[in-house]
Amino acid sequence: MAENLSVSVVVPVLDDAGPLRRLLSVLCAAPLEVIVVDGGSRDGSAEVAEQLGAILLRGAPSRGGQLAAGARAAHGDLVWMLHADAQPVPENIKEILNLPKAEPGWGRFDIQLNDAPLLRLVAALMNLRSALTGICTGDQGIFVHRHLLWAIGGVPRQPLLEDVELSKRLRRLTRPQRLETALKASPRRWRERGVVKTILAMWQLRLRYALGGVPETLYQIYYGQRFEQGGSPTSVSNPHRGQD
Repeated sequence: MAENLSVSVVVPVLDDAGPLRRLLSVLCAAPLEVIVVDGGSRDGSAEVAEQLGAILLRGAPSRGGQLAAGARAAHGDLVWMLHADAQPVPENIKEILNLPKAEPGWGRFDIQLNDAPLLRLVAALMNLRSALTGICTGDQGIFVHRHLLWAIGGVPRQPLLEDVELSKRLRRLTRPQRLETALKASPRRWRERGVVKTILAMWQLRLRYALGGVPETLYQIYYGQRFEQGGSPTSVSNPHRGQD
């Protein structure tokens, strides 16, 4: 009988208490190691993680840096990276847990947005682009076997487009898997910034990055503020300590 795959979920957060509570209510009820990496939230996100039983790390805000720290702390055979506003269903979790332990790989889900026609089109185009290029986005719930992750030096510690860089490095080793179930993602980014404006901004960032743009500079362009380098997150709450 094949040995079961163990999965660590890493969730970077920054002022995401509401969606984080919904996410952890699902994840912490499953046989998963759940690691929340807080980037200095002021809305109680860290307290939500502690209350619901997740492993909590704290550190400077940088999604790539937060993911890298969470992956280093993970004990699972597979590291599954989710945004705080992801909305996984039991079928997603079951499919992840049923991946073969003996065959190191990486991949993602198709993304599913809400029923608005324009957002359905956005999701379909994102999924098609990933299928054609092998470049995945954080919204699609990237997962990677720990052996592959360490082979490329871990998650790139950059504040923006860390998902693109991670995909590029992993793609050199093997093509990504495309799982059968769809992962529901929050449309809040598109709603807050506007669908067309968000798409154009991301295309611009990807083009600049492909032409050699520095992630810290692109972060300033996208968020309108300077990226400040900070320290590495450190563990402050780990209910599974000593259970390696």
